[in-house]
Amino acid sequence: MATQRLTISVVLSAKPLEVYKAWLSAREHGLFTGAKATITARVGSRFSAGDGYISGKTLEVEPGRRIVQSWRTTEFSETDPDSRLEILVAPAKGGTRLTLKHAALPPGTAAKYRDGWREFYFEPMRAYFAALAGRRCSCGRK
Repeated sequence: MATQRLTISVVLSAKPLEVYKAWLSAREHGLFTGAKATITARVGSRFSAGDGYISGKTLEVEPGRRIVQSWRTTEFSETDPDSRLEILVAPAKGGTRLTLKHAALPPGTAAKYRDGWREFYFEPMRAYFAALAGRRCSCGRK
């Protein structure tokens, strides 16, 4: 069976550079997912997220625009190669469009990981950046 791929996106109430930096910050990544993460912006560095459920290596970075990582979970078999995750951030109405292009997923897993991205990343990130935006903006209050 062939590997699978998925593309999924969300609009977050933050600037592209803020989203980019948060993804590559162990502290912020942990805050927006609610789980321990170890990650840096250095190409070639290993990372983990989700309390060790996810691991990989940062392969490419374009500050404020793009991150490419090798990516796997503890559910991949030992014979499954790492998948490839491309994270794109771009200005959008309301903030930033974060698009994930996830390729080389093990056969039959794309739907599961699509749901996981929504539940464990997109929804918590929406809440995290909305809370930050609320603190940055007085929003007409005196």
